[in-house]
Amino acid sequence: MLAMPDRRYLMPWLMQMLLAARAGGLDMVDGVFNDFRDAETFARECGEAAAMGFDGKTLIHPAQIGAANRAFAPSAAAVAEARAVKDAFALAENAGKGVIALDGRMVERLHLAQAEKLLAKAAAIGA
Repeated sequence: MLAMPDRRYLMPWLMQMLLAARAGGLDMVDGVFNDFRDAETFARECGEAAAMGFDGKTLIHPAQIGAANRAFAPSAAAVAEARAVKDAFALAENAGKGVIALDGRMVERLHLAQAEKLLAKAAAIGA
């Protein structure tokens, strides 16, 4: 049997699991990559999983931590945006509002919840 060097045939199943998790309000972590010596393929899988919307990847070796953190850590721009959303909702004039204006766009409490989750993730990775 010829092994495929990628997960192209798994992608529909991975996306179905991700959609089911999101529908249930759950985080979704991509499965293990067993060849911990193959850093290049592991990093590629992390990038694919992050692009699909997974929240992280299951690790089996300390050598995998760096690549996983690089793939799943929010960018500096995303962290700054999340802080701006959180700070805007924290202003006294926005207390209790469901929707506010921020930099010329509408921002809802849904965005605040997403911002808080992103900031928590960034803090966890930073720790």
